[in-house]
Amino acid sequence: MAIIKLSTIINAPVERCFNFSRSIDLHQVSTSKTKERAIAGVTKGLINKGEQVTWSAKHFGIYQKLTVEIIAMDSPNSFEDRMVKGAFKSMKHLHLFETKGEQTIMKDVFEFESPFGSIGRLFNKLILTSYMERFLMERNQIIKIIAESEEWKKFLN
Repeated sequence: MAIIKLSTIINAPVERCFNFSRSIDLHQVSTSKTKERAIAGVTKGLINKGEQVTWSAKHFGIYQKLTVEIIAMDSPNSFEDRMVKGAFKSMKHLHLFETKGEQTIMKDVFEFESPFGSIGRLFNKLILTSYMERFLMERNQIIKIIAESEEWKKFLN
């Protein structure tokens, strides 16, 4: 199993960062490079515990679908989503938020496993882990930019 750990410092309140991380609308903006769209389940607004969303996105030149469910939530400190259906053998993403003065430290712990045994593990090591790390870092940078600007009001009114 591959594990990616990231930490992003955002000059915005923890509640805003927490909500942005579970915003379907902002997710679609922050993942526009892969053409991610919510196509089933919760398709707008904020996703909550027990709810699912199915994403359609283009990765490695192939359109794929991924359904995740929010399995745990402790607002505004953390939430966890887990793959219900998709290309991974398994996938879970823990989102953690901590306040430090006027800043929020947003942490991601993203764990995944590819199918196909040793071939999948090799693919993780050579390609997928760095691809997913860049993907999450780019998404977090967009969350940071919007959360720190007046543009945040477009997403959380």
